[in-house]
Amino acid sequence: MFRKIVMRVVVIAFGLGVVFTAGLALSSPAGGKSVPPDEALQKLMDGNKHFVNNKLTNAARSDAATRASLATSQKPYAIILSCSDSRVPPEIIFDKGLGEIFVIRVAGNIPDPIVLGSIEYAAEHLGSTLIMVLGHERCGAVTATVDAKGQSTGSKNIDAIVKEIEPNIGLAADDCEACKGEKDCAATKKSELVNCVIDTNAKTVAANLIKNSNILNHLVEEKKIKIVAARYDLDDGKVALVE
Repeated sequence: MFRKIVMRVVVIAFGLGVVFTAGLALSSPAGGKSVPPDEALQKLMDGNKHFVNNKLTNAARSDAATRASLATSQKPYAIILSCSDSRVPPEIIFDKGLGEIFVIRVAGNIPDPIVLGSIEYAAEHLGSTLIMVLGHERCGAVTATVDAKGQSTGSKNIDAIVKEIEPNIGLAADDCEACKGEKDCAATKKSELVNCVIDTNAKTVAANLIKNSNILNHLVEEKKIKIVAARYDLDDGKVALVE
């Protein structure tokens, strides 16, 4: 009798597990085929060319029909972690419509635990296969960090941003071509140093994503996602990968 009860519990538990898993499958956008990471990157870069050439097409993918088709599910192929700067809206500079990219914007493109959790969610549950950390030319957060010179900005909240970016100043100065032979590059070639720090910051953030997330680290090891760093040029509108 006891054995029958145990077997019945196991069967019920298994059945509930199947139902729960099926429920997740039905409620998730997993029905669509995932876009390979390199293809996702190419889609972004092709879209940026549209933007640079003033030939935007995203309006056609942001109409009522598209909105209706995405009302109950989404499967963005790329995650963009970018700065909050009003001049760098990813949906526009990559010429993307509704449901294509999962965008997280924060000053200095710095990921705190909430941002990191958002990235994990999109990568693990929405099927995004590419993560781009996008810095941009003349970034205010990076400039404020260089200007602070290790001192408080007068705001504990802005100081929190500066604290995350500051280690990249030394790293950037060592590799920045414009700073070679300069004793105080921040004073003599500030704009060049800022741009070098922007690149270094984007690369550091990209590298730290897998260091600070077991989920992302696993997905990278399984070659299910790709993480890249990039910089947006405010003058010509181009996005370039940062190696």
